[in-house]
Amino acid sequence: MSLALPRRYAIDTNLYIDAIRTESGKIALGQFYWAFTPWVHLCSVVAHELLAGVRGSPATKLDESLLAPFERRGRVFAPSASAWKEAGRVLGELVVPSAWKSVSRSFVNDVLLSMACRETGTVLVTSNARDFARIAKVRAFDFVTDWPRR
Repeated sequence: MSLALPRRYAIDTNLYIDAIRTESGKIALGQFYWAFTPWVHLCSVVAHELLAGVRGSPATKLDESLLAPFERRGRVFAPSASAWKEAGRVLGELVVPSAWKSVSRSFVNDVLLSMACRETGTVLVTSNARDFARIAKVRAFDFVTDWPRR
């Protein structure tokens, strides 16, 4: 009999923002951390998005309270050159050239995050079902739209 290895998880930017802005989001994130901390990792794409959204002392606080613990534990992963290339291919399949002006930076980041999770076997936890389902139609990767439970 073989034991299944625990899944590795990454949390999408939208859920961190919800945890920062709302009490219910903070509670949900806390419960998830309580149950899954050893298997939670941070994608550098999410760190990028979070830091791009704040200025001054909130950025320092965010870095110290959210990002630094992942860095200290060696739990930050970044898209490789292959993931970047695959993200470009996915965008090429999903976006017609005439529509490039209407593609949000957020969607481009979502594709890159998806490909980083795909290559590392990480399950993405997100509340953005629409965009990630669209991406998964052309490149399969694991994502869930509800907080996993033990």
